[in-house]
Amino acid sequence: MEKPTKPLVIFGINPVLEKLKSSPEQVFELVIVKGRESPRLNSVIEEARRLDLPVHYVDARKLNFLTGGGLHQGVAANTAPFSYFPFTDLLQALATVDQERILVLDGLTDPRNFGALLRCADAAGVQHVVIPKDRSVGVTPVVVKSSAGAANYLKIYRVSNLSRAVQALKEAGCWVMGLDANAPESIYDRHYPEKVAVILGSEGAGLRPLIRRECDFLVSIPMSGKVSSLNVAVAGGICLYELLRQGKRG
Repeated sequence: MEKPTKPLVIFGINPVLEKLKSSPEQVFELVIVKGRESPRLNSVIEEARRLDLPVHYVDARKLNFLTGGGLHQGVAANTAPFSYFPFTDLLQALATVDQERILVLDGLTDPRNFGALLRCADAAGVQHVVIPKDRSVGVTPVVVKSSAGAANYLKIYRVSNLSRAVQALKEAGCWVMGLDANAPESIYDRHYPEKVAVILGSEGAGLRPLIRRECDFLVSIPMSGKVSSLNVAVAGGICLYELLRQGKRG
């Protein structure tokens, strides 16, 4: 895995609970607001105690500071730094499977959009997510919170050169599709290959020309209303679920 950078503070009931379920060995301690009571919060505390993890109680001001003012719901967890998977692992895995869906993000900067996309990817059965190191948000506490803990279950790869990574995916047998609002072909007009990587562009500019040129084909989402575009997380969710629908149809 890529060398970790700094410890990660995860906050919110669902993200913390999912972290305790997925990788409790990476959790150092739980921090709980004094006097906060709820069945869901108690379930987190009970799971931590079952795992024999330290639970510390602090006042709300301290937890607000620890989470940077995030919506913590009375709980945070100090955890090991987030570790990205080596991209070479993904390339090797592609050689052993007949079907795979990969989400590639070209320069997303909003952590909430990133988290929402991770949540959609997990729900739609997509296990692999590729992001660039530069000019892109990485996995942060806000991303984990926005993903409702889905970030704990996905394999996320961070690459130095996204264009070369896309080329490598093609060489490994993947078709590459780009979601582009101006593409004449709808996502519903095409039957997708068994191995396909979906590329979404940044919130404002969309796909960069360099990445657009690497795509085997471009598709768009039909728009019937007055507004001409969708939030990138919503658009990505629609696209991933169309891939899931077609895969289930066989």
